[in-house]
Amino acid sequence: MTSVVDVSDVTFAYGDQPVLEDVSLSIDEGAFLGLVGPNGSGKTTLLELMVGLKRPDSGTVRLFGTPAHERTGNERVGYVPQDTGGAASEMPITVREVVRMGRYPHNSFGLFSTGDRDAIKSAIRRVGISDLADRRVGALSGGQRQRVFIARALAAEADLLALDEPTVGVDAESREAFYDLLGDLNDEGLTIVLIEHDIGVVTARASEVACLNRELFFHGDPATFAETDALTDAYGRDQHVVTHNH
Repeated sequence: MTSVVDVSDVTFAYGDQPVLEDVSLSIDEGAFLGLVGPNGSGKTTLLELMVGLKRPDSGTVRLFGTPAHERTGNERVGYVPQDTGGAASEMPITVREVVRMGRYPHNSFGLFSTGDRDAIKSAIRRVGISDLADRRVGALSGGQRQRVFIARALAAEADLLALDEPTVGVDAESREAFYDLLGDLNDEGLTIVLIEHDIGVVTARASEVACLNRELFFHGDPATFAETDALTDAYGRDQHVVTHNH
């Protein structure tokens, strides 16, 4: 298997406040990694290190074989932060225009070819928002917005999709449809890293789990995770996994 992300002995702090300590893990091509841990455990920081938005204080993070923080453009990465609502509300642009941004790395002169237009249309259709293509992004629901940003990643032909709690504030029915979409994309070969507060969803949907609270307590398959003490070690007592039957 080819590694998409390699995190080796990474430490990171905000000032004198340590956030990550000696974290190491590798994510193979085609994996669906669910990253779990309590609030303030360093999950978002680790994801930002993985996609090159931050640089570790010590250790290394390699993305597609090169130092993550040195990569420019990162057209191979579709990163969807948790708070897309605030930014989207200020965007006076349509769904189609946001998805079109995914094609920018593929053309140098801002002129869209037939292939570009086909990729944009296909990405919009793939995530089920064709009827919203001309709507302003700021007018969409949270679940719809997340699909827009995933469509942008698909239009960019990204090899890695990194999502930070993408279903916060999304209703249950939309959540199920959203995770069905992620499952389909992963089945097609897209590597996914997902931060999710619902551990039951992660154990049901992801192919592997990483449990973090400043240090890494577990990284492996969901069935083994459920049988270990990693959840108690990371979260404290009185924690358990609720299995989702879907």
